[in-house]
Amino acid sequence: MVGTQLLRGLRGPRRSRHTVPAHQLAALSLPIGDDGVVVGGDAEGRPQLLALHHPAPFDIVFVGGLWTAQVLALRAAGTGARVAVETGRPQQWANLVRAAGGGLECMTVHGVGQVPPLGATVGSPVLVIRDCGMRPPRGRVASAPWQSVLTLLPYLSPVAPRLIRGAALVGVQRISPDEAQQVGEVMSLPPAEVEALSTLAEGVTLWCTRRDRHYSVTTPTDAESGLLGNARRLD
Repeated sequence: MVGTQLLRGLRGPRRSRHTVPAHQLAALSLPIGDDGVVVGGDAEGRPQLLALHHPAPFDIVFVGGLWTAQVLALRAAGTGARVAVETGRPQQWANLVRAAGGGLECMTVHGVGQVPPLGATVGSPVLVIRDCGMRPPRGRVASAPWQSVLTLLPYLSPVAPRLIRGAALVGVQRISPDEAQQVGEVMSLPPAEVEALSTLAEGVTLWCTRRDRHYSVTTPTDAESGLLGNARRLD
Protein backbone atom coordinates (compact mmCIF):
# COMPACT_ATOMS: atom_id res chain seq x y z
CA MET A 1 0.00 0.00 0.00
CA VAL A 2 1.28 3.43 -0.85
CA GLY A 3 1.99 5.48 2.29
CA THR A 4 0.00 8.64 2.74
CA GLN A 5 3.22 10.63 2.94
CA LEU A 6 3.89 9.78 -0.72
CA LEU A 7 0.64 11.42 -1.73
CA ARG A 8 1.51 14.80 -0.25
CA GLY A 9 3.34 17.56 -2.06
CA LEU A 10 2.89 20.74 -3.99
CA ARG A 11 -0.51 21.28 -5.50
CA GLY A 12 -0.67 21.51 -9.24
CA PRO A 13 -2.63 24.11 -11.21
CA ARG A 14 -6.33 24.18 -10.40
CA ARG A 15 -8.58 23.47 -13.37
CA SER A 16 -12.27 22.92 -13.74
CA ARG A 17 -13.47 19.35 -13.94
CA HIS A 18 -14.54 17.78 -17.21
CA THR A 19 -18.11 16.59 -16.97
CA VAL A 20 -20.56 14.92 -19.35
CA PRO A 21 -24.33 15.02 -18.87
CA ALA A 22 -25.83 11.61 -18.15
CA HIS A 23 -27.95 11.65 -21.30
CA GLN A 24 -24.77 11.93 -23.44
CA LEU A 25 -22.94 8.92 -21.96
CA ALA A 26 -24.24 6.57 -24.65
CA ALA A 27 -22.49 8.65 -27.31
CA LEU A 28 -19.04 8.05 -25.81
CA SER A 29 -16.79 5.48 -27.44
CA LEU A 30 -13.94 4.41 -25.18
CA PRO A 31 -10.93 2.48 -26.60
CA ILE A 32 -11.18 -0.36 -24.09
CA GLY A 33 -10.34 -3.86 -25.26
CA ASP A 34 -7.55 -6.12 -26.47
CA ASP A 35 -4.48 -4.80 -28.20
CA GLY A 36 -1.71 -6.45 -30.13
CA VAL A 37 -0.96 -7.62 -33.66
CA VAL A 38 -3.81 -8.09 -36.13
CA VAL A 39 -3.60 -11.77 -37.07
CA GLY A 40 -6.71 -11.77 -39.24
CA GLY A 41 -10.44 -11.29 -39.20
CA ASP A 42 -13.35 -13.33 -37.87
CA ALA A 43 -16.34 -14.57 -39.85
CA GLU A 44 -17.82 -11.06 -39.83
CA GLY A 45 -14.54 -9.46 -40.89
CA ARG A 46 -13.82 -7.93 -37.50
CA PRO A 47 -10.10 -7.73 -36.67
CA GLN A 48 -8.67 -10.47 -34.45
CA LEU A 49 -5.75 -9.22 -32.37
CA LEU A 50 -3.03 -11.34 -30.84
CA ALA A 51 -1.38 -9.89 -27.73
CA LEU A 52 2.24 -10.93 -28.07
CA HIS A 53 3.93 -8.97 -25.30
CA HIS A 54 3.35 -9.64 -21.61
CA PRO A 55 5.05 -8.83 -18.31
CA ALA A 56 5.40 -12.58 -17.73
CA PRO A 57 6.89 -15.33 -19.96
CA PHE A 58 4.55 -16.19 -22.84
CA ASP A 59 4.98 -19.22 -25.11
CA ILE A 60 3.05 -19.79 -28.34
CA VAL A 61 2.99 -22.98 -30.40
CA PHE A 62 1.88 -22.53 -34.00
CA VAL A 63 1.18 -25.67 -36.01
CA GLY A 64 0.94 -24.25 -39.49
CA GLY A 65 2.65 -22.79 -42.49
CA LEU A 66 5.68 -20.56 -42.86
CA TRP A 67 3.60 -17.98 -44.75
CA THR A 68 1.41 -17.14 -41.74
CA ALA A 69 4.39 -17.15 -39.37
CA GLN A 70 6.16 -14.64 -41.61
CA VAL A 71 3.11 -12.39 -41.79
CA LEU A 72 3.00 -12.40 -37.98
CA ALA A 73 6.72 -11.58 -37.85
CA LEU A 74 6.29 -8.69 -40.28
CA ARG A 75 3.30 -7.28 -38.39
CA ALA A 76 5.02 -7.65 -35.02
CA ALA A 77 8.01 -5.70 -36.34
CA GLY A 78 5.58 -3.09 -37.64
CA THR A 79 4.34 -2.49 -34.09
CA GLY A 80 7.86 -1.67 -32.92
CA ALA A 81 8.85 -5.05 -31.53
CA ARG A 82 12.20 -6.65 -32.25
CA VAL A 83 11.87 -10.02 -33.96
CA ALA A 84 14.59 -12.66 -33.69
CA VAL A 85 14.21 -15.70 -35.97
CA GLU A 86 15.97 -18.93 -35.01
CA THR A 87 15.97 -21.13 -38.08
CA GLY A 88 17.77 -23.83 -40.00
CA ARG A 89 16.60 -22.36 -43.31
CA PRO A 90 17.80 -18.74 -43.26
CA GLN A 91 17.34 -18.41 -47.03
CA GLN A 92 13.57 -18.60 -46.51
CA TRP A 93 13.71 -15.52 -44.26
CA ALA A 94 16.31 -13.43 -46.05
CA ASN A 95 13.96 -11.35 -48.24
CA LEU A 96 11.59 -10.72 -45.34
CA VAL A 97 14.39 -9.49 -43.09
CA ARG A 98 15.65 -7.08 -45.76
CA ALA A 99 12.14 -5.74 -46.40
CA ALA A 100 11.26 -5.37 -42.72
CA GLY A 101 14.47 -3.66 -41.65
CA GLY A 102 14.57 -0.60 -43.87
CA GLY A 103 18.15 -0.14 -42.71
CA LEU A 104 17.31 -1.00 -39.09
CA GLU A 105 17.83 -4.30 -37.31
CA CYS A 106 14.24 -4.79 -36.21
CA MET A 107 14.35 -8.38 -37.50
CA THR A 108 17.38 -10.64 -37.28
CA VAL A 109 18.06 -14.25 -38.29
CA HIS A 110 20.14 -16.67 -36.23
CA GLY A 111 21.19 -20.27 -36.61
CA VAL A 112 19.64 -22.98 -34.45
CA GLY A 113 20.92 -22.58 -30.91
CA GLN A 114 22.66 -19.29 -31.72
CA VAL A 115 20.17 -16.64 -30.54
CA PRO A 116 22.05 -14.24 -28.23
CA PRO A 117 20.56 -12.57 -25.14
CA LEU A 118 18.15 -9.93 -26.43
CA GLY A 119 17.52 -7.70 -23.43
CA ALA A 120 13.76 -7.35 -23.78
CA THR A 121 12.08 -4.55 -21.85
CA VAL A 122 8.61 -3.06 -21.70
CA GLY A 123 9.83 -0.32 -24.05
CA SER A 124 11.62 -2.75 -26.37
CA PRO A 125 9.68 -6.03 -26.45
CA VAL A 126 10.96 -9.05 -28.34
CA LEU A 127 9.33 -11.86 -30.29
CA VAL A 128 11.50 -14.94 -30.85
CA ILE A 129 10.29 -17.19 -33.67
CA ARG A 130 11.70 -20.71 -33.55
CA ASP A 131 11.55 -22.20 -37.04
CA CYS A 132 13.53 -25.31 -36.20
CA GLY A 133 11.61 -28.13 -37.86
CA MET A 134 9.48 -30.97 -36.53
CA ARG A 135 11.67 -31.63 -33.48
CA PRO A 136 12.99 -28.26 -32.30
CA PRO A 137 15.80 -28.58 -29.76
CA ARG A 138 15.56 -26.72 -26.51
CA GLY A 139 16.42 -23.12 -27.20
CA ARG A 140 19.18 -21.10 -25.56
CA VAL A 141 16.81 -18.16 -25.23
CA ALA A 142 13.56 -18.87 -23.41
CA SER A 143 10.46 -16.76 -22.94
CA ALA A 144 10.80 -14.02 -20.33
CA PRO A 145 9.00 -10.82 -19.35
CA TRP A 146 8.36 -8.86 -22.56
CA GLN A 147 10.02 -11.64 -24.57
CA SER A 148 7.58 -14.09 -26.12
CA VAL A 149 8.58 -17.24 -27.99
CA LEU A 150 6.60 -18.62 -30.93
CA THR A 151 7.54 -22.16 -31.95
CA LEU A 152 6.58 -23.01 -35.52
CA LEU A 153 5.76 -26.66 -36.21
CA PRO A 154 4.90 -27.59 -39.81
CA TYR A 155 3.12 -30.71 -38.55
CA LEU A 156 2.75 -32.63 -35.33
CA SER A 157 5.66 -34.75 -34.11
CA PRO A 158 6.28 -36.79 -30.96
CA VAL A 159 7.48 -33.65 -29.14
CA ALA A 160 4.46 -31.57 -30.16
CA PRO A 161 2.11 -32.63 -27.30
CA ARG A 162 4.71 -31.59 -24.73
CA LEU A 163 5.21 -28.21 -26.38
CA ILE A 164 1.46 -27.64 -26.71
CA ARG A 165 0.84 -28.49 -23.05
CA GLY A 166 3.43 -25.94 -21.99
CA ALA A 167 2.15 -23.15 -24.25
CA ALA A 168 -0.02 -20.26 -23.16
CA LEU A 169 -1.54 -20.05 -26.65
CA VAL A 170 -1.81 -22.53 -29.52
CA GLY A 171 -2.51 -21.79 -33.19
CA VAL A 172 -3.49 -24.63 -35.51
CA GLN A 173 -3.94 -24.57 -39.27
CA ARG A 174 -5.09 -27.44 -41.48
CA ILE A 175 -3.77 -30.80 -40.25
CA SER A 176 -4.66 -34.43 -40.86
CA PRO A 177 -7.60 -36.07 -39.03
CA ASP A 178 -5.19 -38.12 -36.89
CA GLU A 179 -3.25 -35.00 -35.92
CA ALA A 180 -6.52 -33.20 -35.20
CA GLN A 181 -7.44 -35.94 -32.73
CA GLN A 182 -4.13 -35.47 -30.92
CA VAL A 183 -4.56 -31.70 -30.69
CA GLY A 184 -8.17 -32.15 -29.58
CA GLU A 185 -7.13 -34.41 -26.72
CA VAL A 186 -4.41 -32.08 -25.48
CA MET A 187 -6.50 -28.89 -25.84
CA SER A 188 -9.85 -30.44 -24.82
CA LEU A 189 -11.51 -29.39 -28.07
CA PRO A 190 -15.12 -30.39 -28.77
CA PRO A 191 -15.71 -32.93 -31.58
CA ALA A 192 -16.90 -30.27 -34.03
CA GLU A 193 -13.66 -28.31 -33.65
CA VAL A 194 -11.57 -31.46 -34.04
CA GLU A 195 -13.37 -32.36 -37.26
CA ALA A 196 -12.97 -28.84 -38.64
CA LEU A 197 -9.18 -28.83 -38.25
CA SER A 198 -8.67 -31.15 -41.22
CA THR A 199 -10.77 -28.98 -43.54
CA LEU A 200 -9.52 -25.43 -42.79
CA ALA A 201 -8.99 -23.22 -45.82
CA GLU A 202 -5.74 -21.45 -46.70
CA GLY A 203 -4.88 -18.71 -44.22
CA VAL A 204 -7.36 -19.90 -41.57
CA THR A 205 -6.07 -20.53 -38.04
CA LEU A 206 -7.77 -21.75 -34.89
CA TRP A 207 -6.20 -19.85 -31.98
CA CYS A 208 -7.02 -21.51 -28.70
CA THR A 209 -6.34 -21.95 -25.03
CA ARG A 210 -8.04 -24.53 -22.86
CA ARG A 211 -10.78 -22.02 -22.11
CA ASP A 212 -11.24 -20.02 -25.28
CA ARG A 213 -11.17 -20.52 -29.06
CA HIS A 214 -11.24 -18.14 -32.04
CA TYR A 215 -10.89 -18.69 -35.77
CA SER A 216 -9.10 -16.04 -37.80
CA VAL A 217 -8.56 -15.58 -41.51
CA THR A 218 -5.25 -13.92 -42.35
CA THR A 219 -5.62 -11.76 -45.44
CA PRO A 220 -2.41 -10.14 -46.67
CA THR A 221 -2.09 -6.48 -47.44
CA ASP A 222 -0.86 -5.50 -50.90
CA ALA A 223 2.66 -5.07 -49.55
CA GLU A 224 2.57 -8.45 -47.79
CA SER A 225 1.24 -10.32 -50.83
CA GLY A 226 3.86 -8.63 -53.02
CA LEU A 227 6.58 -9.87 -50.66
CA LEU A 228 5.21 -13.23 -49.56
CA GLY A 229 2.57 -14.16 -52.13
CA ASN A 230 -0.92 -15.39 -51.30
CA ALA A 231 -1.92 -17.28 -48.19
CA ARG A 232 -0.87 -20.92 -48.21
CA ARG A 233 -0.64 -23.74 -45.72
CA LEU A 234 2.19 -25.63 -47.41
CA ASP A 235 5.63 -24.05 -47.88
